[in-house]
Amino acid sequence: MTVPTSREIAHAAIRERLAQVTLEQVLHHGYDRLTLNDLAAASGVSRSTFLRYLGSKEDAVLAGLAATGSRLADELLARPSTEGRWPSLRRAMDYIARLQHQDDAGALNLTRLINATSSLGGAQWRHQLSWRTSLTTALRRRSPDLSPVTATALAAAALGCLDAATATWVESGGELDFGALLDEAFGALGPVGE
Repeated sequence: MTVPTSREIAHAAIRERLAQVTLEQVLHHGYDRLTLNDLAAASGVSRSTFLRYLGSKEDAVLAGLAATGSRLADELLARPSTEGRWPSLRRAMDYIARLQHQDDAGALNLTRLINATSSLGGAQWRHQLSWRTSLTTALRRRSPDLSPVTATALAAAALGCLDAATATWVESGGELDFGALLDEAFGALGPVGE
């Protein structure tokens, strides 16, 4: 295993921050209304710096989606060790709910855009595979005795619940409460408790 250099670590941190700002801006303003100049300004960098780290607006959105997996894993690892695996996975998904609640209309538009744009939709599917890996790793860190197949199954089931809640939320035009939909989806597979 190679250890990343400090330059590589800094590059990855800057790229992740730019991607996070991009997602926040897209959620707040909508994908089509934002230019690369807008995203660079919101990130506090020049357009050329933004392009050097992320390449394009689409790449920036996709990088933001990729970073979500590590954020979900961080949320899971931050849960109390006394909390069960399934309830912890449910609470980790609150990160997604918080992102959406920053701007429900923007989140709805972004989700519709991803669903309607084959390149974004395909990339989202690939990123969710990386999210599953991140969650599986976090589950095994929380419970070292957990078998790889059980951890993977739990992570995949949690992401399936996220997908079900998201699809229902989009079908409702964002009218239904996303957190309640997550509760219902997770509750269908096991108790999520308090």
